[in-house]
Amino acid sequence: MADAVIVAALLLVAASATAAVAQRDPARQALVLSVLGSVLAVLFTVLQAPDVGLSQLAVGSALTPLLIMLCVRKVRRRGRGKEGAR
Repeated sequence: MADAVIVAALLLVAASATAAVAQRDPARQALVLSVLGSVLAVLFTVLQAPDVGLSQLAVGSALTPLLIMLCVRKVRRRGRGKEGAR
């Protein structure tokens, strides 16, 4: 039973990582990266590493996608400002 749960979690990790790489829009990549972080947190918890799972949940699901979204927003805002100046 435990092996089946681990295999399912690994398949979800592989699928969400592939989806993150396949996205072209950085904002969508950040959202899929958040899903990947959540799935990795589940995998770590299934592998009996709850401390690593909690760290992954905080950093991989929340902090990293938030920083990426803020950077994308700032770059897009700067791009609009330069287009208007031309």
